[in-house]
Amino acid sequence: MTYTTHADLGGQHVPGRIEPEEESVRFHAGWERSALAVVLAMGATGSWNIDMSRSARETLTDYESLTYYEIWLAALEKLMRERGQLFPDEVAAGRMLHAPAPVARVLHAGEVAAALARGSPTVRTGGPAARFRVGASVRTLAQAAPHHTRLPGYARGKLGTIERVHGNHVFADSHAQGLGEDPQPLYTVVFEGAELWGPQAAPGLHVSIDAWQPYLEAA
Repeated sequence: MTYTTHADLGGQHVPGRIEPEEESVRFHAGWERSALAVVLAMGATGSWNIDMSRSARETLTDYESLTYYEIWLAALEKLMRERGQLFPDEVAAGRMLHAPAPVARVLHAGEVAAALARGSPTVRTGGPAARFRVGASVRTLAQAAPHHTRLPGYARGKLGTIERVHGNHVFADSHAQGLGEDPQPLYTVVFEGAELWGPQAAPGLHVSIDAWQPYLEAA
């Protein structure tokens, strides 16, 4: 089955204007605060990982018609239904109608601040050695991945230069598929603007992305 992501919009023409907002604007309605809270609380149960949640969001068929937190809620419903934690009649009723499914962990109110401050570091000691050094020329994979990936579509098959080596980190592509953390070397790769956007790119433009080793080959 073809994997279709609706979230890989970088470099694409989209209808309408993109209106930047002030950094201080975090919510547009009261329910969005609750949406953020319940998504974080369920994520803390260990029922899925962050890359699985990203995969659930980007594959929503109505992604383009949903607001930011509507996407979060729709993906949460999808993940919970897949695991028998939520049922259609409960969604329709707006309340719990069945016994709760067991979860590995529960995030209690008194633990929230510490959990948010701690975050979820992805650096790992295992995995293969780095193949590339700072200054090396690399080319990204040209083909689209048949699964969740963090390699943007606009950067596929492009020539870049290793700018930084970050050590090994949880590989999102494997993690999203439930294949384990599969730590891989992570790099910052810098591209000339013209390599990504062609001759219409602004003079002197450079774009950097973080890319795992399996995305790269020597150029």
